[in-house]
Amino acid sequence: MPTKMNHGDTQQHEFRHDVLIIGSGAAGLTLALNLAPDLRVAVLSKVALTEGSTFYAQGGVSAVLADDDSIESHVQDTLTAGAGLCHEEAVRFTVEQGRAAIEWLLELGVPFTRGGGRGHLHLTREGGHSHRRVVHAEDATGRAIELTLVEQARRHANIELFERHLAVDLITVGGPGAPRCVGAYVLDRERPRVDVFRARWVILATGGASKTYLYTSNPDGSTGDGIAMAWRAGCRVANMEFMQFHPTCLYHPRAKSFLISEAVRGEGGVLRLPDGKRFMPRFDARAELAPRDIVARAIDHEMKRLGIDHVYLDITHQPADFIRGHFPNIYQRCLEYGFDMTREPLPVVPAAHYTCGGVMTDLAARTDVAGLYAVGEVAHTGLHGANRMASNSLLECLVFARAAARDILARRNEPAWEGPLAPWDESQVTDSDEHVVVTHNWDELRRFMWDYVGIVRTTKRLERAKHRVDLLNGEIQEYYANFRIDGDLIELRNLALVADLIIRSALSRPESRGLHFLRDHPDPDPALDGVDTVLAPRSRPRQQTPLTIVSSARRPLR
Repeated sequence: MPTKMNHGDTQQHEFRHDVLIIGSGAAGLTLALNLAPDLRVAVLSKVALTEGSTFYAQGGVSAVLADDDSIESHVQDTLTAGAGLCHEEAVRFTVEQGRAAIEWLLELGVPFTRGGGRGHLHLTREGGHSHRRVVHAEDATGRAIELTLVEQARRHANIELFERHLAVDLITVGGPGAPRCVGAYVLDRERPRVDVFRARWVILATGGASKTYLYTSNPDGSTGDGIAMAWRAGCRVANMEFMQFHPTCLYHPRAKSFLISEAVRGEGGVLRLPDGKRFMPRFDARAELAPRDIVARAIDHEMKRLGIDHVYLDITHQPADFIRGHFPNIYQRCLEYGFDMTREPLPVVPAAHYTCGGVMTDLAARTDVAGLYAVGEVAHTGLHGANRMASNSLLECLVFARAAARDILARRNEPAWEGPLAPWDESQVTDSDEHVVVTHNWDELRRFMWDYVGIVRTTKRLERAKHRVDLLNGEIQEYYANFRIDGDLIELRNLALVADLIIRSALSRPESRGLHFLRDHPDPDPALDGVDTVLAPRSRPRQQTPLTIVSSARRPLR
């Protein structure tokens, strides 16, 4: 049971668990389910449990399962897509455990699509892959995985699920040279109030930061929370300039962020201009199956060259039954928007999709701060390099979540820190009557990131963006220090910090590589082969010590 703490006219709680997992997608739930049943586990979801990127993932999970495929082939495909920045050790570590991860999901009951006779899993092929190695559940793989994991988690008495709980900041103890994470301040959005969640180990499984951009395929929660919290706690981040834009989101005013899976191109879909001409072969020999950065830039180039709002994705040459059978959910959603993909091409545009950089971790998902792990899109493991290959993301979630669980179990006998934790202090803040500041800054941030730090960049645009983000961070810092927080302010604070990290990283890489295309430096620089962009906080945030509470629960942005 939580401990109640009275402060002013609010009644806070301190929750105690062995493991605190911030995020309820594939990474967070996989980790929870791989821990021992005697460990008390809390899983936080900022909204509903299933309302994250995993649930909306369409394509699948890449793994070497076919007889004509090989570990080496998957490794080399990944290294090629990563444009010289993948860490080969991390790539091999991930790929070699792909089969075991799929087998674990099958044991849990994930209903993957079967085909090819004898009940074998049906494998599809996506951009960058030289073989069919993407296991899927029709065209709604993430939904099938997420619902299965949630169902399993609800069956475990040691796993406590907290919906509508948004982490505000991590709590650290110890000196600046050796901080340890011992919990987090968490906004209970129903009450509302900010509680303390104490844990021996804390895992960030918060996803990426694509909501930094005006147009994105991601759900609303992809606001970079874990990256921002880890940075404020003293963790390094790497390769934040590599933001992946998915080439094909449905272009429709009501579709918002509906993604047309890469598997549509994998099964023969081609990209066309308004006059019906195909254009991808002019940009790459692999045409529509080139890596996403190449396809997204090609679409962006043609849109700007012709002054058009979108291009078309055409799979009408395939039989109607084939299309409905392979893409039943996409087909149905498109019908709702007035498009029959069996009879007409679909209008599509690129949109921000995946954060390839993130919090630096080792192969056990450990960060720079003791007791703090990062798993999934929030992390930089070295797997993706300068461009994530399709369907390697869910694989990374599964493999590194299981690795983090193994590491925690190996450390379970280490003593826990039992000192006092500072309660959340709102004695110096008031309710805001200027919420328009938050909404205006939110809109401005996402628009200038799209205009200045998008698919194609220039140094001048990046410098403009840096100037704007510095001004915004100053305004947000002042607002955060003076007014009572809510979910919008927490997310804006995190988005603005992550935007700054993206811009700084992009400015520090004077070349074009993978997802980072700089028009005034259009070629890769061989001197930067294998060189990550690593940013470190200028100073550690104030820490707590076992003797004196010195950590403020209302820290300004750093």
